[in-house]
Amino acid sequence: MKLPTPSEMAGLERRCQEACGISVAALMEQAGARTAEVARTLLRISGGRRVVVLVGKGNNGGDGLVAARHLAGDGPTSVVLLAPREEIRGLPATHLEALRERSVSLEDAASLVPSALEATLGEADLIIDAIFGTGFRGPAGGLPARVIEAANASGAPILAVDLPSGVDAASGRADPPCIRAAATVAMALPKVGTMQYPAAAHAGHVYVADIGIPDALVREAAIPTSLTTARWVDRTLPRRPADSHKGRFGRIAIVAGARGFAGAAVLAARGAIRAGAGLVTVGLPASLAAMLPAALPEAMTRALPETAAGTLSEEAGQAVIEFAAASDVVAVGPGLTTHPEVVALVRRVLPQIERPIVVDADGLNAFEGAAGLLADLPGPLVITPHPGEMARLLGRGVPDVESDRLQSARAAARLVRGIVILKGARSVVASPDGRASIIPTGNPAMATGGMGDVLTGAVAAFLGAGLPPFEAAACAAYLHGLAGNLAAAARGELGLLAHEVADEIPRALADVRSGRVDEGISAVP
Repeated sequence: MKLPTPSEMAGLERRCQEACGISVAALMEQAGARTAEVARTLLRISGGRRVVVLVGKGNNGGDGLVAARHLAGDGPTSVVLLAPREEIRGLPATHLEALRERSVSLEDAASLVPSALEATLGEADLIIDAIFGTGFRGPAGGLPARVIEAANASGAPILAVDLPSGVDAASGRADPPCIRAAATVAMALPKVGTMQYPAAAHAGHVYVADIGIPDALVREAAIPTSLTTARWVDRTLPRRPADSHKGRFGRIAIVAGARGFAGAAVLAARGAIRAGAGLVTVGLPASLAAMLPAALPEAMTRALPETAAGTLSEEAGQAVIEFAAASDVVAVGPGLTTHPEVVALVRRVLPQIERPIVVDADGLNAFEGAAGLLADLPGPLVITPHPGEMARLLGRGVPDVESDRLQSARAAARLVRGIVILKGARSVVASPDGRASIIPTGNPAMATGGMGDVLTGAVAAFLGAGLPPFEAAACAAYLHGLAGNLAAAARGELGLLAHEVADEIPRALADVRSGRVDEGISAVP
């Protein structure tokens, strides 16, 4: 599902008018009608009838006025205008005039004392937020800020038109105050900002409304950002033929582990096996080699030369190169540490590996200050940094990385000429060609050690199954997050273990195949 920025959405609407003769007026009428449909759905659930529509002066307000007209015959409907009536012009003014012939109460927010505004909102069974549209840049102030705060405090569910007022449709910023919606009606496509945190926390369930833009125009639109969905994962991951055998699903080599960090190697291997890898071999310091079969008998081991500190030594270089050459995919990094010999080993060996390679954790840390060296690796590359690792790669601060996760992921993908998974709430998968996808799965219970190691293994497994790097990364990130959702639903939000998430990956894929996934986004019923 494509996720446009405000400018990309405006371009799609212009193309709609130029190529198909579908006017802005027609799109606004459909947007308001679809909003009314969702409002009726929410009212049926609550058993309520009284609606208050908060209307700004732009086209988003026009959508709200159309919705009010459609709802006027259903029950008590009120419109609260946040701009003087003389400032409401164009199409919104036309729809405001049409309401005069309906049984709709019109009030000016500026003329309402706080107690009267609170009473109006407190009596509502549903509030429709049509204050700000996609052009808004926060924070809200003055009268709109007071109305937003009053709406949030009213206790009534709020339905946002296209996006919750106060959030940034492009970046996902949500400088307070912002509407906290129970649901959002996204017109034609969800806006990219509403699918990213912190804005995503304000959107509630997202209903995507067909407002009459032809599917062909949406497919042709140059919108490089998408949302990874269960439907896409189902289409992308090939089904296994009846005559399958382990040799068809990848020989995965994992270079990981050190004294005190052996669990990272186990978790990466477990993630690869649970994601369907045919054969998994872990290369780790020799003194740890006996530990892996006891923890994970399905994985094989390769004992490698180590330092006195229990890390891989530079002497392991040739063995790692031979080990990688006998495999289909190589994953490097979990639990390696940043011991000087490890850093030297990683920098020397990776340029000699011609297989698809996944680099995570200390594999990435080995390139701190020299991330451009990753661009010279001979094989396809996927890196899986968390925000701290990303900050070190880009030479930025973590707040800078987090302030625009899409831009950060795209910058890193260009820098290393590979696929990037920027981990975190709503992970981002980015490609050097500018494509990016937001992952809607995952939850706060996954904020614990070892989760990234499992993801590294899953990415390697899907590369081993023959998926291209971008698709392998997006499928792995989606199923990893969905597995986390399943594990958290069964066990609660505290104390979730990374290996429990790995063990849910097969069930996550089964749910994707059967269509049982609730992503918090659906078509307008």
